Amino acid sequence: MRRFPHVGRAFNLDRDELLARFVMPWIRGAEISLDERHWAHDVKTRLTVYDGPPIAPEERGLGRGWSAVTREGRNVTEELLDEASNVITPAVPLPELKAALLAAAQAGPLRPSEAVILAGRPGRASERLALTEQAVWELLHEGQLLLADADGRVGSERWESLVLAWDTWADRDSGVVLRAAPRRAQD
Repeated sequence: MRRFPHVGRAFNLDRDELLARFVMPWIRGAEISLDERHWAHDVKTRLTVYDGPPIAPEERGLGRGWSAVTREGRNVTEELLDEASNVITPAVPLPELKAALLAAAQAGPLRPSEAVILAGRPGRASERLALTEQAVWELLHEGQLLLADADGRVGSERWESLVLAWDTWADRDSGVVLRAAPRRAQD
């Protein structure tokens, strides 16, 4: 990490730690903590990642570690960021998912478990679920979608508890369905 005049370095990270501590937060625009400093993702801060042989503690003394890394390693920053971006980029953009949800709900009641499938297959299930939750939440607030359970239409005071409940999305027999809101007559 570099933001003039400050520099922070971490050596000998395994891939999982590198992704969790630096790459994924960087892609999401989150602050990164390193060497008792918080690094904001902005135009003045730079993330650089090298892949190479481990650097022994005695090789890191007096600032020699970074020169060893750049001499013996390969800069993989761009390829790692590109690869990680593909993992967290939604398979379906939010506006397209909202349109697909509306179309499916207009065809008939839509189970939340079926709604998640519309978010696409590639990527992480948790990210598809989060994207679907967001799309449903926005459509509910826009008045384009209705939430119903076995007792009928669900009022806005219960939306949050149902939309954020795991059972709503995972249990095909939860009784919760999404319906298209009736179209309003135009003046």
